[in-house]
Amino acid sequence: MEKQEDQVIASVDGSVGSLAVCEAAAWVASRLNRDLLLLHTLERRQQHGADDWSGAIGLGAQSELLERMAQLDQERGRLAMQYGKTLLQEAESRALAHGAGQVETLLRHGDFVEALVELEAQARLMVVGKVGTDHAGEFTALGSHIESLIRQVHTSILITGAQFTAPQSFMLAYDGRDTAERSLDRIIKGGLLTGLPCHLVMVGHHDDAHTDKFEAAASRLSNEGYHVTSSLVDGGVTDSLLNYQREHDIGLLIMGAFAHSKVRHLFLGSNTIRMIQSSLSPLIVLR
Repeated sequence: MEKQEDQVIASVDGSVGSLAVCEAAAWVASRLNRDLLLLHTLERRQQHGADDWSGAIGLGAQSELLERMAQLDQERGRLAMQYGKTLLQEAESRALAHGAGQVETLLRHGDFVEALVELEAQARLMVVGKVGTDHAGEFTALGSHIESLIRQVHTSILITGAQFTAPQSFMLAYDGRDTAERSLDRIIKGGLLTGLPCHLVMVGHHDDAHTDKFEAAASRLSNEGYHVTSSLVDGGVTDSLLNYQREHDIGLLIMGAFAHSKVRHLFLGSNTIRMIQSSLSPLIVLR
């Protein structure tokens, strides 16, 4: 398969969440009628044989041990390559079984964030898991990597948990800011969510200016054929959105990414990461 623009690119790592990543990526690729690229990265590890021990006192007689350590590093690398190829084969089979059309696999050395940044030019949407193989379900251990990815790419990212179920509805967190308006544009023009009921939710901001924007956003979605339930709620941003999600059995959350001003950047970024950490459903961060 030739490389193309507008692929769905998914990063798989062999963790329990990789199955969900494959299924979510297949769902996206099928809905958008796009090819799917499955990526696995082999992280760089310290190669003991490359260490310079020549100046270390008392290690001159241990050259045989150091040589053996270098051989073990080489063997580890060979096994990691074999494992990566097997993992991608299984991921491809999983994606095809869940509705993906054309699937390509790519095995690369390096950090998965760096790899996705380099591949961004050919990405329509990226899919990643909430946790990795080293973190056993602990989002906080991987959160900095996901945050780094969100900050570095301009492509929308779907983030899954340990399981994925094709959503029957979605919720857009709206606050009237420019990022929310751009999110609205992406939903309408993107096509991924066409036909799914939409819950448009705004936390606080009940003044006339924000309410007018909120009502205009609801009308715009309705005019585009979406069945819209609009709700104004009070409370903290994260807790209010998560409570609404649970109460209405929302299958997919949609949020804009970080604001651009330095003052709002930290606040909105914090809300975005907390939503990713706490959400029971997949979440798309729109850029």
